[in-house]
Amino acid sequence: MKNNAIRSSRTVIIGVIATTLAFAPLPALAASVKPTADITTYPDGRPSARFRLDARDHGPVLRHGDGPGQCDYLGARDIWVWKHGGSYSMHYDGAGTNGWLACLATSKDLIHWTKKGPVLPLGSAGADDSASASYGVTFLAGTNWHMFYLGTPHTTPAPNYIPAFPYQTLKARGDSPAGPWVKQPDVIPFRPRPGTYYSATASPGHIVRHGGEYLMFFSASTSEPTLRTLSIARTSNLNGSWRIDPEPIVPATEQVENASLYYEPKNRTWWLFTNHVGLRDGLEYTDAIWVYWTSDLNHWKPEHKAVVLDSRNCVWSRHIIGLPSVVKAGKRLAIFYDGNASERIPTGVKSHMNRDVGLAWLDLPLVAPPSK
Repeated sequence: MKNNAIRSSRTVIIGVIATTLAFAPLPALAASVKPTADITTYPDGRPSARFRLDARDHGPVLRHGDGPGQCDYLGARDIWVWKHGGSYSMHYDGAGTNGWLACLATSKDLIHWTKKGPVLPLGSAGADDSASASYGVTFLAGTNWHMFYLGTPHTTPAPNYIPAFPYQTLKARGDSPAGPWVKQPDVIPFRPRPGTYYSATASPGHIVRHGGEYLMFFSASTSEPTLRTLSIARTSNLNGSWRIDPEPIVPATEQVENASLYYEPKNRTWWLFTNHVGLRDGLEYTDAIWVYWTSDLNHWKPEHKAVVLDSRNCVWSRHIIGLPSVVKAGKRLAIFYDGNASERIPTGVKSHMNRDVGLAWLDLPLVAPPSK
C-alpha cells in the first residue's frame, strides 16, 4: 500500500507538472534573422523575402461580431496597439452597419480585451471621411493626444462598405487614450497626389520623434496597376502640414503597406513590421507579415527583410495575414495582426471581411544578420 501511495503521489506530481508546462508560455521560435531555403515566389515576379524571423503564434485574441451596437459584426481588422500607464489600448477597424470605423478595445494583459465601440463617427456628406473613418494611429506629445486616421468618401456597396481609393490621412485630437476624439478638418497633414508614388494612397502610419522633427512612416500606393510601398512624411508641427519624401523607403514593387516600428536598444537597430500583399490565382491578398531592419531611420535596404508570420507558422489563419501592430511587453515583442479562419482562401470582397485579431510573439532582443 505504501509503494502504491508513493506511485500515486508521483503520478499526481507528474500530472501537475505536465499541466503546468502545457499552459506555461513557450519561448519564441527565434529572435535572430536567419536565411531560409523555403522562399515563397509569386507569378508576377514581385520580390520575395529570403530570410525569416519566425514568431510564435498565440492565435486569436479579439473576434468580430459582438462589439457594441454591431460595430464589428462583419469584421475586426487593421489594428493599432499602444501602452499608456499600466493598460493597453487597441484601435481596430470595425466593419459595422454603416461602414468601417475606428473602434476601441482595452486590456491589461494583451490577451483579454474589452470592446468599447467606435471612437470616430462618419463625416457628413461630401467630407473626406464620409464613407469611412478608420485605422486610428495615436501619438502622445507632452500631454496632448493626437490621432491620424484613414478617411475616404468611397466604399463598395452595402453591406460590406469596404473602403476604396483615395485613402487619405486625417487628424483628430483627444484628452486621453480613450478620447473623446475631436476631428480637426482644418488640419490637412497630406493627401494623395496625382502622378506620384502616392497617387491613390497616402494613409497614416507609425510616428516617431527623430532629429528634431516628427517622422511618419505612411502607406503609399498607385492604382492601375496598384503598387504599394512605405515612405516618410515629416513635420515639426503635429497640427500642421507634412512634407513627403520624394522617394519611398523601399521600391513600390515590394508590395507592402502599413508600418509599425520597434527600436532594439541592445544593437541600435530599427525594425519595421509591415503586411505584404501576395498574389495567387489572380487574387491579391495580404499573405504575410514582413519586417525590414536598419540602423538609420532615413535609409532602408529592400534586401534587409524577413518573413515574420505567414501560413507556415500561423496556427489559425491559413491564408490571410494582415496589418501588424507591435508593442513591447517585458522581454517579448507582441505582434498583433488580422486574419481569417476560412479553410479556403476567400475571394473577392470576402477576402476583406470576417476577420479577427490574432497575436504572435518574438523574444527580445531582435538580432539582424551581420552586414556584408
